Amino acid sequence: MKFSLKTLLWGILIVAAVMASIFAMFPEPIEVDAATASIGTLQVTVQEDGKTRIREKYIVSAPVMGRVSRIELDAGDHCSEATLLAVILPSVPAFLDARSQAEATARVQAAQAALRRAESASEQAVINHELANTKFARAEKLRPSNAISQSEYDIAKTEQLATAQAIQTARFDVEIAKYELAMAEAAVEQFAETNDDTAVEPFEIMSPITGRVLRVIQQSSAVIPVGTPLIELGDPRNLEIEIDVLSTDAVRIKPGAKLTIEHWGGETPLNGYVRVIEPGAFTKVSSLGVEEQRVNVIADFNEPPERIASLGDGYRVETRIIVNELSDVLRIPNSALFRHQRKWHVLTIVGGKATLQPVEIGMQNESQTQIIEGLNVNDQVIVYPSDTLTPGTAVRAKPSS
Repeated sequence: MKFSLKTLLWGILIVAAVMASIFAMFPEPIEVDAATASIGTLQVTVQEDGKTRIREKYIVSAPVMGRVSRIELDAGDHCSEATLLAVILPSVPAFLDARSQAEATARVQAAQAALRRAESASEQAVINHELANTKFARAEKLRPSNAISQSEYDIAKTEQLATAQAIQTARFDVEIAKYELAMAEAAVEQFAETNDDTAVEPFEIMSPITGRVLRVIQQSSAVIPVGTPLIELGDPRNLEIEIDVLSTDAVRIKPGAKLTIEHWGGETPLNGYVRVIEPGAFTKVSSLGVEEQRVNVIADFNEPPERIASLGDGYRVETRIIVNELSDVLRIPNSALFRHQRKWHVLTIVGGKATLQPVEIGMQNESQTQIIEGLNVNDQVIVYPSDTLTPGTAVRAKPSS
């Protein structure tokens, strides 16, 4: 049998057509990014920047009129109740001014009333703490049998911690009230007769608390009137966090909600809990020039003192507040979801091909979504599906790096 050139060409064309048909029937799979539906915990959080602040600050002011000597203390210096903060040489007219003497006497009466109020608040704080202890003890007994929810247990625990902190705050207020009364009484004693040798003695101001100097307000020597702020004191170990959030997020946050503090300068995140959501909002202009209604959320650290020893007043932190949490839920990445015919769908990998699958979703956070119906555990879904992918397209999951 003779083969002509024409026959050879026709043979090549037929072989090429057959091979093209085979490749069309079995196309090269497209590599896609894939994720596996898994069971785990899903948290919905509110992420905002915050700043630390000392819970109780105290500004020492001048109880009498006169010339204050230069304050030798600097910001950061330690002080105790025996530390001399400032010395004031009372002005001579102060001894002769009946009005000033009457004002000093009135301040004594006001300080006495403030002391009684602080002592009453301290007693009330102890009563509230005892009640919170009882509630928490009951919650600890009921929680193992699921007689109460985890949320109710967390609230009871938070109330116990908050009332314990309230006792410390109330005791601090009592000490400050006693100091204010002592200063007011000492100021009254300065209004003696001019021929009294004690009338011209310098007026010494001692520290009302044990802590550190936060700010020296009146550094230089000067003649000052009554009530002039001199120095600000506080205890940096007694820190809290102030976080301003959108008002729409604030309604979802509950007292006792757990939070984590990230990017604060340490190697690992810190833990805390929300103590109070302030009832009043304020307007704040965002970096884009948009007016926003924001609310301050006050949180406490849930860490030993040595963990937060390096933090101080006004330090910036990034917080993540948990507003909802579900355990043992089926979840997939948000990037796998898309809308099709007004319903949520995903592309799954079944038998090496992309398959369109409708799903019903539940709770969602910034990265993952709860799947209520439509998928099973270990199902593979395509993330970031492109427009070129259609149901039936041969696909291959990229190897995980």
